[in-house]
Amino acid sequence: MAAAHDMLKPLQWLLGKWRSVEGVGKFPTIKDFKYAEDLEFFQFGQPNIQYSYYSYDSTTKKPLHREIGFIRIKPNSNKVAFVSAHNMGLSLIEEGEVTGEEIKVESHTIARLTFGSEPETKKISRVIKKVGDELEQVLYMETSKTPLTEHLRIRYKKIE
Repeated sequence: MAAAHDMLKPLQWLLGKWRSVEGVGKFPTIKDFKYAEDLEFFQFGQPNIQYSYYSYDSTTKKPLHREIGFIRIKPNSNKVAFVSAHNMGLSLIEEGEVTGEEIKVESHTIARLTFGSEPETKKISRVIKKVGDELEQVLYMETSKTPLTEHLRIRYKKIE
């Protein structure tokens, strides 16, 4: 593996493979659910991190959501951007800041398939932070039918 780019130092705590300890999904328009997820953040010598989220039903192991993308950091700042593609037909750009071992981002661009299902996703906001030796993510979603509301909450343990 290539040496980490110097610009990635504020994000080094993310690097590696993570597996969920517990994941809970909820939203006003659906039944609450539990899920599991594998997450990987890796670098390849450029000033960005490639990442992947692979979620699945914690009981049946049936695949659920998939997300792949990149995290970029603005030079000489704590500004970060997530650029991602999702298997349900969304592409997002989320921007925000990294402060210590916490990242807060919010979508400013969401592109979706012309034949995507309703309701339309209008906004995504997420917080990723290190809590002891675990990683925690809380994701909020706004749709064309529901205001910004907590949708996913999950914790991960590092496995590599």
